[in-house]
Amino acid sequence: MSKVVRFVVLVSLVLTVLETTAVSQTDVTEKNRRAVQAAFDNWRRAAGTVYDLLASDAKWTIAGSSTVSGTYHSRRDFMDQVVVPFNSRLSTPLVPTVRGLYADGDTVIVLWDGAAIARDGKSYQNTYSFYLKMRDGKIISAVALYDSIAFDDLWKRLRPAY
Repeated sequence: MSKVVRFVVLVSLVLTVLETTAVSQTDVTEKNRRAVQAAFDNWRRAAGTVYDLLASDAKWTIAGSSTVSGTYHSRRDFMDQVVVPFNSRLSTPLVPTVRGLYADGDTVIVLWDGAAIARDGKSYQNTYSFYLKMRDGKIISAVALYDSIAFDDLWKRLRPAY
């Protein structure tokens, strides 16, 4: 086989591998985007939440200086220390409205508004941004940002009702 033919075969193989990798990356991106969108859609219909996607060993970080800011090192830790006590302060479920959802490979970013009524009858509204790292359809790590003043007002105003 001539050098030119070998070169053409080699280039063809490299291009095939690159194309396959690009298609695979596109598939991963789309799968992750769909999984997170479906979770938010279900949450909006009161048929689950985005937290249903959390891997058992997921790391969840709440950025900033909120009462609950910090890193939680498991699904159970995060749910027990933040989500369950938060929800127990509400008389209606938090309803999300997604403003934007962006995916690139294993990263999904969601900008969303949440609204509910607290147990004292006052409205709770906040804007959130979640930076989610996905693997096999599950959230393995997250960074959450939100208005800590609105969150802390609710958290400090009402005690959890279990």
